[in-house]
Amino acid sequence: MLNEVQELLDGLHEGRVTLDEVTQRFRARKWPRRRKSDPVSYIDMAAAELQDPDPYIPGSFDDIAAAYHQKKITLDQFRALSEAVADAQRIEDAEG
Repeated sequence: MLNEVQELLDGLHEGRVTLDEVTQRFRARKWPRRRKSDPVSYIDMAAAELQDPDPYIPGSFDDIAAAYHQKKITLDQFRALSEAVADAQRIEDAEG
């Protein structure tokens, strides 16, 4: 099942929407974030290295990274979309 982010990325890939439209929408949305505490000791750092990768979060930056690795978006598009996500998160943090 597709989520909003995947639908926008598919639309970009297929030429149904422009990069400007997608970045504008990405700047306006709230993005799910991973919250991890920083390790405070070498034992914590070692334990963190042994943990499995974080699980996939639908509708998150994971979808943008996946689209890039699947060659559905270019490096320039990836950079623009990454910046749009960062902008949205900075706005959210400032309001916060």
